Amino acid sequence: MSKKDLTGQNLGRYHIIEPLGQGGMASVYKAYDTSLERNVAIKIIRADMEEGNEGEFLKRFQREARALAQLDHPYILKVLDYGEQDGVPYLVMPFVPSGTLKQKMGTAMPYQQAAALLAPIARALEYAHEQKIIHRDVKPANILMSQSGAPLLSDFGIAKIIAGSGSTQLTVAGVGIGTPDYMAPEQWMGAADPGTDIYSLGVVFYEMVTGHRPYTADTPAAVMIKHLRDPLPRPNTFVHNLPDVVEQVLFKALAKEPKNRYQSMAAFAAALEKLV
Repeated sequence: MSKKDLTGQNLGRYHIIEPLGQGGMASVYKAYDTSLERNVAIKIIRADMEEGNEGEFLKRFQREARALAQLDHPYILKVLDYGEQDGVPYLVMPFVPSGTLKQKMGTAMPYQQAAALLAPIARALEYAHEQKIIHRDVKPANILMSQSGAPLLSDFGIAKIIAGSGSTQLTVAGVGIGTPDYMAPEQWMGAADPGTDIYSLGVVFYEMVTGHRPYTADTPAAVMIKHLRDPLPRPNTFVHNLPDVVEQVLFKALAKEPKNRYQSMAAFAAALEKLV
C-alpha cells in the first residue's frame, strides 16, 4: 500500500472523511460508518512493509486484530471492527475528537494530577498484560482524552502477543518497535515484556511531573545510548519541592534493569494511586 491520501474513498461501509495523523506503520483517518451512521477512526496499516510476503502479513494482521478486538476495558480504546480491502488492512475504533495527552505536555503539572491521570492507564495495561498483550509503544500521543476528561489508551497495533511459554511476534521485524524517547533499554535489543510498558509509562510520568523527558538527543541512536548508559536526571532538579516518595516511584519505574523495576503493572498502578 502506498502512502496516498484515501480521503473520499470507501473501505467497506466506511467513507473516509479526512486524515487525522500518520506514522511509520499506519495512517489514521476520520471516517463515517454508513451502516451505524456515526463517525469512527480508521487506522490503516501499511502492508508494503513486507513486500513479496503480503499474504503472511495479512494473516498476522488478522490474528492481531482478533486479539485486539477482544480487549474490553473502560480505559482502552475499543477496536470496533477490522477488515481488509484490496490488500489494505484496517482497524476501526471510536472517534475521539478531544485530543491526546501529548497536547498537555511541555510544562510540569502537579504530581497528584499526573498520577490520577496515569493510574487508569496503568490499570488498562495491567488488564492487557493479563491477556498476554504488551503494548510496546506507550507514549502521550497514544493516550487519548475523552470529552469527560478520562484517559483512553490507544494503538495496540504494534503489540506483541505472548502465547503460553513461547511468543508470537505479530509485527514486521525492525519496524514500529516503539518511540525512541519512551523505549526501555531492553526494547532497543528487541526484547519486550510487561516491564517494557512499565518503563515507558514511567517516562510519561516523569515528563508530566517535570515538564521534561529524561533522555533526548538529535538521533534515535543517541537516545538509545542515553537510555542504556546515562544516569536518570534527578526529577527534583526540575521541580524543587517534589516529595521523595514521587521521586522514588520514578526511580523504580525507570530502573535500567527490568528486575529492579516494579515487577507488575499492578504494583506500579498501586504506587500511582497512593500519590493521588
